[in-house]
Amino acid sequence: MKLTLLFPGQGSQYKGMGKALFSKYPKEVQRASEILGYDIEELCVKDPNRWLAKTQYTQPALYVVNHLQYQEIDLKPNYAVGHSLGEYNALQVAGAFDFETGLRLVQKRGELMAAASGGSMAAVLGLNIDTLKHKLKEGGYNDLDIANYNTPTQTVLSGPQASIDQICKDFDAQKIKIIPLFVTAPFHSRYMEAASKEFATFLQGFTLKDPQLVVIANITARPYGAGQVADLLSRQIAGSVQWTDTIRYLMGQEVTEYQEVGRDILTKMVDEIRKDCEPIKEKVSTTTKKSSAKDKKKTEASSSATPTSSKTISNGTNGKSSGSLVNGTSLPLARRLGSAAFREDYGVNYSYIAGAMYRGTASKELVIAMGKAGMIGYLGTAGLSLEQVSSDIDAIQDALDEGQAYGMNLLHHLGDPNFEMQTVELYLRKGVQNIEAAAYMQMSESLVYFLGSGIEKHSDGSFTNRHRVLAKVSRPEVAEAFMRPAPERILTALLDQGKLTPEQVEGVRKRPISYDICVEADSGGHTDGGVALVLLPSIQRLRDDLQKEYEYPETIRIGLAGGIGAPSSAASAFVMGADFILTGSINQCTIEAGTSDEVKDLLEAINVQDTDYAPAGDMFEIGARVQVLKKGVLFPARANKLYALYNQYNALEEIPEKTIIQLERNYFKKSLAEIWEETKTYFRKIGKPEEITKAEQTPRHKMALVFRWYFGYSSRVAFAGDQDHKVNYQVHTGPALGAFNQWVKGTELESWRNRHVDEIGKKLMEATAELLEGALAQLNKDPIKADVL
Repeated sequence: MKLTLLFPGQGSQYKGMGKALFSKYPKEVQRASEILGYDIEELCVKDPNRWLAKTQYTQPALYVVNHLQYQEIDLKPNYAVGHSLGEYNALQVAGAFDFETGLRLVQKRGELMAAASGGSMAAVLGLNIDTLKHKLKEGGYNDLDIANYNTPTQTVLSGPQASIDQICKDFDAQKIKIIPLFVTAPFHSRYMEAASKEFATFLQGFTLKDPQLVVIANITARPYGAGQVADLLSRQIAGSVQWTDTIRYLMGQEVTEYQEVGRDILTKMVDEIRKDCEPIKEKVSTTTKKSSAKDKKKTEASSSATPTSSKTISNGTNGKSSGSLVNGTSLPLARRLGSAAFREDYGVNYSYIAGAMYRGTASKELVIAMGKAGMIGYLGTAGLSLEQVSSDIDAIQDALDEGQAYGMNLLHHLGDPNFEMQTVELYLRKGVQNIEAAAYMQMSESLVYFLGSGIEKHSDGSFTNRHRVLAKVSRPEVAEAFMRPAPERILTALLDQGKLTPEQVEGVRKRPISYDICVEADSGGHTDGGVALVLLPSIQRLRDDLQKEYEYPETIRIGLAGGIGAPSSAASAFVMGADFILTGSINQCTIEAGTSDEVKDLLEAINVQDTDYAPAGDMFEIGARVQVLKKGVLFPARANKLYALYNQYNALEEIPEKTIIQLERNYFKKSLAEIWEETKTYFRKIGKPEEITKAEQTPRHKMALVFRWYFGYSSRVAFAGDQDHKVNYQVHTGPALGAFNQWVKGTELESWRNRHVDEIGKKLMEATAELLEGALAQLNKDPIKADVL
């Protein structure tokens, strides 16, 4: 077996990266901060000045984090490669220079590249390189260079801003996917020659050794030879990143495994290259004379190279993946569990979702981490303002590369359909394509509007939809509504309003509201307390009946959520035929989760029995319930007491004075009069004075609004980590987190400060695969035990 280490470059950075590692390597972190002149840990983890996206800070930060991540693993690679900036980590691992020298080089490189201006870059997707070159020649774009040959169908152009702007318009008109990149200069192009020369002069002040490990250079796609380090590093700034040929060369050397240090940005590229490209066969020579790009030898392509596999090493893990390869070509079992169509449609590696959790508990950082890891997460928008949601969408879209998946939660607002429509309109303006529809009891105009807006009709009469709705349901009748086409009354209304075209309405009629139904059993937050073993089969049967009735062109997928906190639970879901699984509670106790550290400390200590049911603040009057944390807090008992009082009395004035004193002193920490004034101020602020009028005319409605104040307050103090009000924390969670805590007890993941949402997803899927493989092996070994299993 031959192993290659992969180090990612600029574009893989994110706020919070390396958080679990800085405390483990204090000397290196302190030295890095001294060299750079700023706190590297603060930059990477908190980014208070929003510097992390700036080239002069991005490059040193990534170099340091890549280095710390490499320290966590114990591997003996045969080769090392890095994409652009990542090449410095590869050379450092290979002994070309030490950590401090590499950091000084990267710091200077970042400063020089940041100082360049007058140009930009754009990524072209879906065109092979020959077609792209032809279109560049045909369009007269002689001033554009190819900066990155990333994969056979992903290329990055670099050049003057005006030409980048023009080609984006031209390609858009031709329906060619092109994405402008948020950079301030035309990196890896002829326009960086001045920076390249200045860097070459800078390198003369350092002693750089020949690599002791085979390192493939970006600019030549061949190994570094004797005395080439300074020359190739300086030329790399203005030269193309030959990533496709780099991997093809390694394929020709019969490399059998690729392991990425960090996240799987490069792993996905490797997968595409090894699938679609032939290897380059050459003998390895590390003692060649200095070469230029023009001196490349002609290569002999061969299709007989050993098939390769790729894996990822994430922060703080050893990156081992379960699942053997079938005939040397299949993916590990962890990546084959569930629906292949689901993975293909969403562009993900696993049939695994990190679901939305209210008030940004499923944060933008969580969504970004999932997307960069080749999975999908949904932003928890419930309770957030549209301004905050808009800002979070921008951050997610800026951080993720094209093709990396993400989604937004869309909560049903039965009493405020205008807000729901405004949310959908925001998603459409921002180009959001995936939503998670939650808390729906009936279809709404907003939901159908989102669905229909993505419909496209083709010349052959067929329809496609770029918008996908993941429906979270806990009742068969709601599942059925999502699995049927949109109601005609809603389609007629949207057509009359001009929101949908006749063609879009026609396309919506031919498909269900959702092709992805997530059956939500006993979960955290809003729940009907369903039993997965009962719910999933019944809704699968309902799906089969409706599929036959409507003859949909695609099969509706049924996934499972609720109670999935350990490999045995996930394995049970897939054995029952779940097309995907969705987790929630286990993700709220991670570094990326958007709740307070104080809440995470409480959640880290719970077991499966430490949750309870309480009224839902947003649907208090109708008795809807949420599952919440019980251990260490009094919220569920107090919330249930308020609901009991609401059902027992018709007005606040009817409640005994002794009880009122108890509520004001222990529950609310203020008088009912103060709460009512705050409530009136809130409704005036959001433009709903009619609620005040209604409450003053209907004493029971006023009582409901005053009691609902407690639910908002209890959430606010929890998210703020207000220790003075700890007993009133409202924390939505389910027993799955207790199961997860028990599973990881005694490991590095016992502390939430070591938990990353993407690593949890991968570990859970890999452990599930191991469990299933073990069960299958036991069955094959002793078929009589089949009855037991």
